[in-house]
Amino acid sequence: MIVKEESFELISQEIIKTHLELTALIQDIKQCTGPLELLNDLNADGREKIAKLRNNIEKLTFLAERERETTRKADLLSNIDNYRGQLTTAITAFRKANVLSACAIDKQAREELLPTSASEQSLLRKRRDKQGAANASSQITNHLLDISKYLAETSQQSAETLDTLVTSSDKVSTTRKELEHQQQVIQQSGKLLGKYGRREITDKALVILAFIFFLAVVFYILQKRLL
Repeated sequence: MIVKEESFELISQEIIKTHLELTALIQDIKQCTGPLELLNDLNADGREKIAKLRNNIEKLTFLAERERETTRKADLLSNIDNYRGQLTTAITAFRKANVLSACAIDKQAREELLPTSASEQSLLRKRRDKQGAANASSQITNHLLDISKYLAETSQQSAETLDTLVTSSDKVSTTRKELEHQQQVIQQSGKLLGKYGRREITDKALVILAFIFFLAVVFYILQKRLL
């Protein structure tokens, strides 16, 4: 996957913005009472925003995988996990809103099939609208089937992405353990170097004292001979 040079913060802001737009769109879907074409348009817009959210989350995952600093990488993956949870919740709300709206439109279409007046004119009008209402009901059924199929595909993609995230988290944990082990080794090496450094100083001090003692003995011997 090719990712443009975008910062994690910019993509995160885009995710938050798109999520707010999707939340508002879900509310519009809940309040939609028809026609079915309007619901289809709202549903198409919702799918586009869901796809955009998923794409941006994948970008963040790619950037997080390139992060070398272990602590920051763990924080980035944690944020990504939160975004995935929000996306899953939004998809569930999106599905419920579509089902409720579609059922409301279907109920309205069914009510139009029932005669509400005994007059001949009303019966003729209902007969003319009967076929249209039946077609609308059929379209709503197909619409619900499309939504179910789309959400099934979305759930499968989310499951695959979650598996990838779990694998990445395991890699981060393994890397962190390796770094902790290396840190312990470095600390032990530092202690050993400090110990050897102190011993070297002690050895130098002994050599200097021995040399001074040697000079003192030579001086003493020379003094005795001269006297």
